[in-house]
Amino acid sequence: MSNISVTQTLINSDAAAAAVQAAVVKAAEIGVKINVAVVDPSGILMAFLRMPGAPLHSIDIAIDKAYTAASFGLPTHLWQDALKEHSVGVQDGIPRRPRFVAFGGGLPIMHNGACIGAIGVSGASEEQDQQCAQAGLNASGASGA
Repeated sequence: MSNISVTQTLINSDAAAAAVQAAVVKAAEIGVKINVAVVDPSGILMAFLRMPGAPLHSIDIAIDKAYTAASFGLPTHLWQDALKEHSVGVQDGIPRRPRFVAFGGGLPIMHNGACIGAIGVSGASEEQDQQCAQAGLNASGASGA
């Protein structure tokens, strides 16, 4: 056993900061107030911004959307359809997991085929959260799933 460790690529702080800033700019453009979080592939917070007046409960929801997207490498808005392909037990069990979010606003951040983090946005409608998350993803310089 000569090699007992692995190297994991994760989003850097500059890209994470650019992503949250771009999401907030998009939110201002469309007239909404959001919370936005970027996490590394382990779900650990890398960057966060809260617009003044954004809903307080949405702080944790934004972080959890990012956590869900990073942990599965799947955008949160795809979970409703994805769960339909599984057994009743999975359909019932996965959504009950702490921090799991199955509605729009969470996107994995991919680089060279690997998930290097995720962005989560909460505070507006699902569609608006999704638009802001996409703007942040685009600004990160990486791609989505």
